[in-house]
Amino acid sequence: MSSSVQRKRIRKDPAARRAEIVDTAAAIALAEGLECITLRRIAEELAVRPGLISHYFPSAEELVAEAFGSAATGELDRLLPAGPHEDRPVERLARFLDHTSGEAYDAISRLWLNARHLSRYRPPLRDRVVLQETDWRGRLEGLIQDGVTAGEFRTGEPLAVALRLLVVLDGLSVDVNTAGAAGPELPAAVHRMTYRTAERELGLAEGALERIASAG
Repeated sequence: MSSSVQRKRIRKDPAARRAEIVDTAAAIALAEGLECITLRRIAEELAVRPGLISHYFPSAEELVAEAFGSAATGELDRLLPAGPHEDRPVERLARFLDHTSGEAYDAISRLWLNARHLSRYRPPLRDRVVLQETDWRGRLEGLIQDGVTAGEFRTGEPLAVALRLLVVLDGLSVDVNTAGAAGPELPAAVHRMTYRTAERELGLAEGALERIASAG
C-alpha cells in the first residue's frame, strides 16, 4: 500500500498566525536590531510566502512598530508585572532594580536605543515608542504609589520619582553597545546609582533595597 498520501495542510487561526509573525519579528529585533525586520526575512524564518506576511502587515513599518511594542511590553511585564500583588511594594521595587542589569536587560536596552533613533524617521514606530514610554512610567508610578499608600515610601510625587529612576536607568544604558570595549570600568558606585536614587527619593535607608533584593 502506498504511503505517499498527501498530508492535509493545517491552516493556522489568523490570531495565532499574526502572533507568530510578531513574535518572530520581536526575536529578530532583540537579537539583531529593528533594521533587520523585513517582510521577506520574516517569511523566510517562518517558511511561508512573503504575501502571507503582507496580508497581516501591509508594510514593514507596521511590523517593526508591532515587534518593538511586543518586545517592550514583554520586558515590562517581566520587570513590573501588573497587579494584583501579594508581595510588598518595597520588595517589588527591589526586585525590579535587581533585574535592570545583566544580559537580558542589555538586550532590551539596545532595542530601546535602536527604537528611539529610528523613531525619528518612522512615524508608526515613534507612536509605539511614545505609548511604551507612557506604559513604563505608569507602571512604575503605580508601584511607587502603592508603596506610599502602604506607608513604605515617603514622597508626594510618585510620577516625578518614577521619571527620575527611568532617567538614571537610561543614562546607565547609553553605552550598552560598546560594553566590553577597551576602557575603564564604571565604578561600583555608578552601578548602584539606581538603588541610591530610589532610596534617597523614597525615604529609605541606604542599602535597604539591595539587602531586600539579595534576600529575595
